Amino acid sequence: MASRLTSKELRARTQTRKKAASRSEPARQPAPAGSVTGSNAPSTDLNLEASIGRRVRALRQRLQLTATDLAAQAGLSPGMLSKIENGGTSPSLSTLRALAEALHVPMTSFFADFEERRDCSFVPAGQGVRIERRGTKAGHHYELLGHSLAGDIVVEPYLIRLSADASTYTQFQHDGMEFIYMLSGKVIYRHADKLYPLAPGDSLFFDAGALHGPEELITTPMTYLSIIVYPRQ
Repeated sequence: MASRLTSKELRARTQTRKKAASRSEPARQPAPAGSVTGSNAPSTDLNLEASIGRRVRALRQRLQLTATDLAAQAGLSPGMLSKIENGGTSPSLSTLRALAEALHVPMTSFFADFEERRDCSFVPAGQGVRIERRGTKAGHHYELLGHSLAGDIVVEPYLIRLSADASTYTQFQHDGMEFIYMLSGKVIYRHADKLYPLAPGDSLFFDAGALHGPEELITTPMTYLSIIVYPRQ
């Protein structure tokens, strides 16, 4: 018959087993970037200090001022300005007033990113705004599905339909970038000096500053999603 273990021996054996188990378990890996938001875009920080700091940096860069230049004009040390832009300190009202005067903006502009309402544009099916654009006369129909209300970037999502009697048109050219996603039909799409066959599920992302448009209509009618992004003037 096996001898019974004392309580002291039992505790020692239990601790030994726990240590062995902990050594055999794989180390927990940190969550990959974007796992929380589902995107590689930085998450929105609603901290007031961080919001003010981002705004100060954006206004400074818009005026093409260095941090040293702005600090001197506002009567701050470069180190203090760095802390403000990085959201590491809560600036006083007198400091914000000095920065506003140096940047030629009202003090309220520092709080715009924190207080503004976030864009959201809802368009029920079939109720997008019909738009007249180059190519409309060639049988291309444009339906604007939403619009950005504020910010430095304009985003225009279109549902484009080409009727059975539509014509080819390769003279589109505008600022920004464009993304096309084919929904139905087939087309040979031109961008600059290259041709791309597009069928349902295919996509094309390109610099819209080059001439582009449908070179050959293979199967009509056709529909595709076009998203145009460009800087707000």
